[in-house]
Amino acid sequence: MRYVGKIDREIYSCVAGDIVTDEVIITDERVQHIIDRRGKAFYDAYSLAFADILADPDYIFADSRPNTALACKTFSRDGTAVNLVVRFAVGSDGPQYKNSIITAIKENEKRFAQRIRNNVPLYKKE
Repeated sequence: MRYVGKIDREIYSCVAGDIVTDEVIITDERVQHIIDRRGKAFYDAYSLAFADILADPDYIFADSRPNTALACKTFSRDGTAVNLVVRFAVGSDGPQYKNSIITAIKENEKRFAQRIRNNVPLYKKE
């Protein structure tokens, strides 16, 4: 288990009103999942930005699973949007649960624009 960073629970209250902690972790198994799906080059290039994505997302979109959302941020250096799927620990979860990154998704400008057109964001950075 690796500590990634902290979230502003007020921003993410649009996902779940009773998030119990502001700390976010990622397990070694999820790191390997991201590397297997997106490649080591993607993980190496963007994993250091995961804390920034969580702390200051451009958008938050609902996920189909409860207490789960996509935190999205676009990087101006290459126009890439990185979406982190995050499961939030809420009051009804056991004390052993932490907010955790499930996976990371890379989208080009065209695909991210399509996401914005086709989905209503729960949160949009002003």
